[in-house]
Amino acid sequence: MKKRNPLRVPVTHGLKDLYAMDMRLAYQAACVGQFNVVAFGRLAAAISVVRSALEHNQTKIPRAIDTLDAAIETLLAVRKKGDETDKWEITESELPTVLSGIDMAEQCIGTLDVALLAQTADKLLQDVCGEQNA
Repeated sequence: MKKRNPLRVPVTHGLKDLYAMDMRLAYQAACVGQFNVVAFGRLAAAISVVRSALEHNQTKIPRAIDTLDAAIETLLAVRKKGDETDKWEITESELPTVLSGIDMAEQCIGTLDVALLAQTADKLLQDVCGEQNA
């Protein structure tokens, strides 16, 4: 029996818009001094899911993973400061790196499929929940 390739359902504009909204609204909140732990979580989750999914999909977009990794490193520094001080902010010098990550995530999300995004999000959520319970 011939092995079938799994069905690839491309990311729709609606799903892309949901990811973009999570990232862009959080970024805007940071720009106007209204950034908080919820906005941080939405932004970090969206970028992390796209980045992890790209790793499995072998993206052909030059420097995509490097750009997303730089944004994630910046967000890790933001998280560390936020956890220590309970003050959540992205500094002026950090904003360009985060914005580049958002732009790259939006560009790349159209190359992914819905199932891969869902599986990646589930795995990352399990990893985070396991980390918190440890």
